[in-house]
Amino acid sequence: MSGQRRSYEAGHRPKFMVVIDKTSECARAVHFASRRCARTGASMIMLAVVDPPDNFEWIGVGEAMIEEASEEAAKLLENAAREARSAAGVEPEQVIRVGVRAEEIIKLINEDEDVSFLVLAAGSGKEGPGPLVSTLAGKAASTFPVPIVIVPGSLTDEEIDALAG
Repeated sequence: MSGQRRSYEAGHRPKFMVVIDKTSECARAVHFASRRCARTGASMIMLAVVDPPDNFEWIGVGEAMIEEASEEAAKLLENAAREARSAAGVEPEQVIRVGVRAEEIIKLINEDEDVSFLVLAAGSGKEGPGPLVSTLAGKAASTFPVPIVIVPGSLTDEEIDALAG
């Protein structure tokens, strides 16, 4: 569990955290968070998590896989940052971690006492809202260290702009 949030203390400013991945709805979360940041004077932190390779006997192979996945994550982050700049003039902090996604999200929130909100977008397809929304907004929601904002993946930029400012 994280300690006290310090977002509004002197020298601090609230952060909206967005998890960046390959899903189509991820852009909805970025757009919403960037508009809220611009509206409220908050900052944004984007997290991409690279899955660790399954038990590789050759260490070099596992390291190469992590490096390749990290390069792909960096491209996803830069594309998302471009969207944040375009949507609201926000320049996000970009973080790449290796590990289990839900665990790395909580670790980063616990490390950065300015993170005030986690913004996720729910998938709008028949397969449901997505594993991250299901996991974090489901069983973990009652003990999560910050509020979770879930943006419907079906909202358009204009609809988000009307909601977020």
